[in-house]
This record gives sequence, C-alpha cells and structure tokens, in this order.
Amino acid sequence: MEQFTSELRLGDVIDDHCVKCRRVTNHSIVSLVEGKAAKVRCRTCYHDHDYRNELAPPSKKDLKKQDLFKEVLSSVVPSEDTGENSSEDPVASASESASEELASDETLADEAAPVTPAKKPKTRSKRA
Repeated sequence: MEQFTSELRLGDVIDDHCVKCRRVTNHSIVSLVEGKAAKVRCRTCYHDHDYRNELAPPSKKDLKKQDLFKEVLSSVVPSEDTGENSSEDPVASASESASEELASDETLADEAAPVTPAKKPKTRSKRA
C-alpha cells in the first residue's frame, strides 16, 4: 500500500489565485521555501507569481475606501457631552425633530394648492 504524503514537491499541481487570469486556477510549484510553496506558475496562462494561498488580492477600490474611511474616522472628534444633553434620550429627541418636520411639511402642503394650467380654446386651422 502506498501512503499519501502531504509534502509538497517541485512540479506539484496546487490551486491558487492567478493575478493575470483573475481567478483561482491550477498552478505548478516552481519554488519551495521551508517546505512551503513560494512561487507558482499558472497552468492556464503560464504566468509566474508568488503563492497567495488561494486568496485574491484586495481591489484598488477596496483599498481606497478603507483609506477614506480611516481618514474620516481620524477627523471625527468626539464631542464633550454637557450635563443637560446627557440626560436626554437621543432616540426621543430624534423622533421629536422628525415629528416637527412632518408637521411643517403638512402645513406647507395645505398652503400650497396644486396649480393646474389653463386650457386653451381649440381653434380650427383654415384650409386653403
């Protein structure tokens, strides 16, 4: 009986994310460091790259979003709470302001009646 060895060897086929193909494909091991794959070659496009453990690199959009988010968080300074505001419930104050806005919208709707354009009388064009 032959036993299965989990040792990686040069030329073994493993799955990895190919940057050029932009998907997980079969790769051949090109270089080993301390018994682990260091460099691999895509068997579809023959592109050599570092072994990525089947993980896709983060997109440039995600990196930009992350940087912007960190920038916004660093610019936000926590405001100091006064004794009056800390005792109030923020949910209750938010609901009060929402009800005030709704009431003001209703009064504006009552004051502004819908305007309909005046109809022009129909005229017949004279035929020559």
